[in-house]
Amino acid sequence: MENPPQKLKILVLYDILKRKTDEAHPLSSRELCAALEEKGVACARKTLYRDIGALRRYGAEILYTRNPRPGFFLAERAFEPPEVRLLMDAVLAAPFITPRKTRELLAKLEGLLSEGQAEQARGQVYVEKRVKFDNEEIYYAIDAVGRAIAAGRKISFLYHHRVLSGIRAVPDAGRSFVVSPYAMIWSGDKYYLAGNYGKYDSVSVYRLDRMKHTEVLAEAARPFEEVCSYRGRFDAADFARRTFHMYHGERQRVELCCSDDLLEAVLDQFGNDVRLTRRGPRDFSLRVEVDVSEGFLQWLLQYGGRVRVLSPEPLRQEMLRRIRGMAEAYGITKKTCAQ
Repeated sequence: MENPPQKLKILVLYDILKRKTDEAHPLSSRELCAALEEKGVACARKTLYRDIGALRRYGAEILYTRNPRPGFFLAERAFEPPEVRLLMDAVLAAPFITPRKTRELLAKLEGLLSEGQAEQARGQVYVEKRVKFDNEEIYYAIDAVGRAIAAGRKISFLYHHRVLSGIRAVPDAGRSFVVSPYAMIWSGDKYYLAGNYGKYDSVSVYRLDRMKHTEVLAEAARPFEEVCSYRGRFDAADFARRTFHMYHGERQRVELCCSDDLLEAVLDQFGNDVRLTRRGPRDFSLRVEVDVSEGFLQWLLQYGGRVRVLSPEPLRQEMLRRIRGMAEAYGITKKTCAQ
């Protein structure tokens, strides 16, 4: 009777090719047979070539090369090394992914590469000293929110902030929310839930890393058409573009005058299709619809005098008030900041 491992020979062979070989690390037929026998699978060169042929007919791109050394290697993978590296960098850059989960995800991504490729990528990845949050429940929250959106149901959760206790920041007791979820949005290295809190006729935003004890409720979610201008589909990309730092505000049409050196920042924020008008030799203006909020004001203030609000007038006055407040904080008198 045939050995059970022998029945799995072709699968074991494919796994060896996937984990042990790439263009820079081919294995000869002798080495492939040795690797199979290490796993308890008998191997003869004649049957090895037949198995490689079967894998090729199945669609596996197994090539033979003489450079850098004679041997076979798996040429095509679900993800190429640069694609895996992009995913690894995204995991590393996301503060809401905890250190433990970061290492788990990196190990899974390495499994998409050969051992040689994984070793090369591993040498360029550093988890330590990254800013990472510690709420392991975020993964359950993401799963629950995703299921609720798909089913059109409300969710409940406890929402936490950190407070100062002596010299340490600690989580508060949390506040209970019941929300109709519409989308999850990754913005500014944080992961957010956009949804409606029934008390208001608007879309509110919550950080997923601050949510705990998230549950899907039986109650149907409130249609987003009742609380925003989107119809048929909640446009998460448009919502993120208009909502600065995920602060909710009143939607207004704003005209800005910007220094030329802010062109890239403006296009990154508002998109390449925004209409620009030349105002002078070194500045331009634009009109955009945005949610005027604390986040938008912070976005404007970070550029100092390189961006000016032209309209609406109430926004201009609010900017002036804040600039004067900043000046006073540094001991500059109101008279110095007068118009």
